[in-house]
Order: sequence, then structure tokens, then C-alpha cells
Amino acid sequence: MGAIDWLDDGTLDTQRRWQGRTPNESFLRWASVRSEADKAGLKGLFGHFGSKPGEPDALVARRALMLFMKADKAPDAVVLIRDSDADPRRRLGLEQARDDGRWPFQVVIGVAEPKRECWVLTGFEARAHEEKALDELEQRLSFHPVRDAHRLTASEHGAKNDAKRALKELMSEDPERERECLRDTPLASLQAQGSKVGLSKFLEEVRQRLVPVVSGTSPAP
Repeated sequence: MGAIDWLDDGTLDTQRRWQGRTPNESFLRWASVRSEADKAGLKGLFGHFGSKPGEPDALVARRALMLFMKADKAPDAVVLIRDSDADPRRRLGLEQARDDGRWPFQVVIGVAEPKRECWVLTGFEARAHEEKALDELEQRLSFHPVRDAHRLTASEHGAKNDAKRALKELMSEDPERERECLRDTPLASLQAQGSKVGLSKFLEEVRQRLVPVVSGTSPAP
């Protein structure tokens, strides 16, 4: 919001609306894209991206963008958010899909390294009653779970360095506490601390591609 001087917490929700394919959905699930594309008649979307084969997520992202392009009212922007699961090719795949066509909307990419929980941890600042849990977690991991959130790479749920487990130990599955970490932490802090978990790149994408849409200064995509 710092990039748009007239926008604040009280007006943000009047300037945006999150939705999936229909107004009744707040987002489109990645797992639903293929079936939704088949229902919409978007079949046979294979092949290369330019002269290169598709990287992971390139095809599903292209299908998703085509679904939004066929909507009754195309959105002003589509945000593609994905966990990398420690696979750097996923970002390449999303970029391939974005570069594949001239979409009638801005396409913003966010890839959490390796999980979206690491973004939340980046904005975590322990309160008095949370300091003990943070100390215990740091001792168990042998690294700081906030400064080194990118090291929470376990793919097995509940493993020692599982990002979801770390988040649960610190915030006791309190969704409002998780939202506070990203909503209330200054953007400059998130930008500085989020370079290793993909958050800084996402914030830069928002600044370059989404802020102009909201401010009304966006050029044609």
C-alpha cells in the first residue's frame, strides 16, 4: 500500500476482489484446473513453450490462464501462487506459461521457497508468550526458524524440519496470528528478510505488475 498514497487498510477491500472462475469462489485450486479445463472444452493443450518443453507446472498454469481468459468477465490480474517444494523448475514453468501468450490481464507469479509457511515465518516476531516456543524450536532444529526459514525443506509432514510443523509449534494453528505476520509486518522488513524464501521476488512482482492495475496506471499486458 505504500506505493499508492490514497490506499489504506480501510479502502483496500473496496478496490479489489479475489475470485476463482466464479464470484462464489475466492480462488481456483491447482488440483481443479485440469477438470475445469476439460469442462470448458480446453483439451489438447500440450506441446512446447516456444522451442522448449514445458517445465513443471507450465502446462497447468497455461490451462489456468486460458480458463480465466474464457471467463464471462476477464480479471484485471491473475496471481499464480505455488510452493516450489525445493524444485526451482516450478518458477520457470510458471514463467513459461506467462510468456506463452498475450494475456488480457496482468499475470503475477509468487513461488514460496520451499513452502508458503516460510513466508509467514519471515514476518514472525515472537511475543512474550511465544519466546519459549521459539527458543525450543531453534534448539530442536539447530538453526533459527525465522532467519533460516528456507532450510525447512522436509517433504514429509511432521518431519524434523517440516515448515508446517514449525509454524504449528510457534502459532498453535491460529490463522489470525499467521495473517498478522504478513499483514502487520512492514513491507520493508518482509522485503529484506524474504529473499531466501521467494517472498522478496513476489513483492517485487506485485510492485511492478499489480500496483499499476490498482492505481489505474497499468499499460496493456
